[in-house]
Amino acid sequence: MFAFIVRRLLFLPVVIFVLTVIIVGLLQLLSPERRAAAYVTNEQQARNLEAIIKDHGLDQPFHIQYWMWLKSALRGDLGFSKASNKPVVATIKERFPSTVELAVYSLIPLLGFGIWFGTIAGLNRNKFVDQFARIYATITNNIPTFVLGVILLVIFYGFFNLAPGPGQLSPENQVNLIIKPVPRITGMLSFDALLAGNWVIFWDVLRHLILPVITLTTVSTSTLIMVTRGSLIDTLSQDYVRTARAKGLPERVVNLKHARRNALLPVATLGGFQVIGLLGGAIITETIFAWPGVGSWGSDAAARFDVAGILGFALLAAVVTVLMNLAVDLLYAVIDPRIRFD
Repeated sequence: MFAFIVRRLLFLPVVIFVLTVIIVGLLQLLSPERRAAAYVTNEQQARNLEAIIKDHGLDQPFHIQYWMWLKSALRGDLGFSKASNKPVVATIKERFPSTVELAVYSLIPLLGFGIWFGTIAGLNRNKFVDQFARIYATITNNIPTFVLGVILLVIFYGFFNLAPGPGQLSPENQVNLIIKPVPRITGMLSFDALLAGNWVIFWDVLRHLILPVITLTTVSTSTLIMVTRGSLIDTLSQDYVRTARAKGLPERVVNLKHARRNALLPVATLGGFQVIGLLGGAIITETIFAWPGVGSWGSDAAARFDVAGILGFALLAAVVTVLMNLAVDLLYAVIDPRIRFD
C-alpha cells in the first residue's frame, strides 16, 4: 500500500508537467504583448510591455519560455492575477479554503442523501419509492446549475426574503468583521468563527451557505442515486448474496453488510469525481452566489482573459484531481478487502 501511494504521488509532477506544457503551449497562439499582460501589476509596467517581454523571454523559443516560467513557478511566482488584483499564489491561498468550506458542507448531504436514497430505491425495485427516485433523478439531472441557482435566489431571497443574498456575509457583519477580525486558522470563515466563539459570524456564514449547498447537492445527487441504485440491484442478483440468504441470515444483514458494501465500489469512483467537481471550484455555483472561492475567481479570470489566473486555476485543478483519484483508489481497499495494491 505504501509503495502504491508513493508511486501515485510521484506521478503528480508528471501530470502537472504535461498540463503546464499544454497550457503554456496554447498560450503561444497569443502575441507576446497579450502574454506580457499577465505580469503587469501597475500602470507604469503597462506602458513598458517591451521590458516585460524581454525580462520573461516572451519573444524566445517555446522551450526557453517554458523553462523561465517553470523556474518562476518553482519559486512560488505564478504571475499576477488581474481578476483578483493580487499575485496568483496569494489568491489561491486566500480563496481555496472558501471553496473547501463550500465543498465540505455540500459533501455531507451529497453523499449521505445520494447513497441513502439510491440504496432505498435499489432495495425496493419497481416500487413507489423506486419510481419516485428515478423521476427525481431525471428531473434534477436535467436542470442546469445556473438555472436552479437563479430560481432559488429569486424565490427564497427575492420573493420571500427567507434566505440572505449572494456573498459570504451580510453587509453589517462584513463591517463587524473589519472592526473585529476573526483569527485566520483554517481559512474557512465558519470554522474560524466557531473556533473563535464568534457565533454571529458563524451563523451568518451558515445562512449564506444554504442556497449554494442546496444547488450543488440537488444537481449532483441525481447521478449518485442512480449509480447506487443500479449497482445495488446488480449486486443483489449475485450468487454470494443468494447464498447468504440461503444460510438464513437476516435480510437486513444480507442487504447492508454483504450487498451494499460491494455495491459501493462504483459509487466510490463517482463520489470521488463529485468531490473533484466540488473542490474544482463549483464555478457556476460560486459565481451565482458570489461565494469568494477559487471557482468564482477562475470564472472571472476567464472573462477578463487573465492568463496568469487561468493557468494558476488549471494547476490547482490538476493537483486536486490527482490527489482525489489517489484517495478513491485507497478507498477501494477499505470498501473491498480483496483489493490490494502490492
